[in-house]
Amino acid sequence: MPEQSQTEIFDLGDFQLSTGFILSNAKLAYKTHGKLNAAKDNAILFPHFLGGAPEALEIYIGEDRPLDPRKYFIILPGLLGNGVSSSPSNTAAPFDRGAFPQTHIADDVIAQHRLVTEKFGIDELYLVLGWSVGALQTYEWAVRFPHMVKRAASIAGAPKPSPWTLLWLRTAIEEPILADPAWNNGFYTDPQAVQAGLRRQAHVMALTLPPLGFYREGEEVWRAIGFASMDDFVSRFWEAFMLPQDPNNLINQSRKTRAADPSAGGDLSAALSRIKAQMFVVAFTGDRMFPPEECQRDAERIPNAKYWEVNSIGGHLTTFSLTEQDRQAMDDVLRQVLTA
Repeated sequence: MPEQSQTEIFDLGDFQLSTGFILSNAKLAYKTHGKLNAAKDNAILFPHFLGGAPEALEIYIGEDRPLDPRKYFIILPGLLGNGVSSSPSNTAAPFDRGAFPQTHIADDVIAQHRLVTEKFGIDELYLVLGWSVGALQTYEWAVRFPHMVKRAASIAGAPKPSPWTLLWLRTAIEEPILADPAWNNGFYTDPQAVQAGLRRQAHVMALTLPPLGFYREGEEVWRAIGFASMDDFVSRFWEAFMLPQDPNNLINQSRKTRAADPSAGGDLSAALSRIKAQMFVVAFTGDRMFPPEECQRDAERIPNAKYWEVNSIGGHLTTFSLTEQDRQAMDDVLRQVLTA
């Protein structure tokens, strides 16, 4: 675990969103590790996943790890809508709470581009990488700014959500919140008033995100990672992750994920063919959110992309490194991406 860096704020000013609204005094939160070298050619951009935060990715940064801050300057940007960057939970009227305008993955990437170029003067990124919603941002970067991205890695991700993932986002993330009587169209006074919906989210995620073998009798993975029972795992892992979240922030993040599309409604294959970066597409066995066969199909549409499949215990949860095997798998992936 690296020494903790402070969360910083980049002022975006009056930031025009792709949905047509102008977000006044917009803010982009970010953290950094390491130092930008004189040539400014050692920068890595590492955006986070749905419901996450920049600090959630710091478990992969450290001396003698692939993401070594002695070698790289690592930028961890926060999604718009994550509760620290401009979000429903921290924006004043007229865009407070349920009135916050919808943001898109493209907005996040445009904001990150401004951070990278205006704050740090960087004109080429050594690597952009991410998993899940972080991978959606990675694809948007590689398509939107093809000459700026030297390497790009989609890990357990895709350029746009599959039909199954679209259904999952609506069913697992949005519907439990919208059905909670305390939701009040997003104008609740206390996020914890919507805790029943947040708990239902956690239960659906516990059911759908781990591979089926995660719960297999006699092979229970949850036991090996320190939980006393399946119910203990659901409570102390899934509910503990979801209950501190702001429901409006989650709805905003879910809907931007559902709308993600680097072709902006056009020909996705044509958009992917414009990628100039050395592209790495990595899939995990047992990942129902981004199945290996779909990731391989994405890689085949990108010039000179490298695809590989990793045997994992956690499936989509591999990126949390809950087991030593999954931690090693993630380090191996990052090492290959950085040295190829």
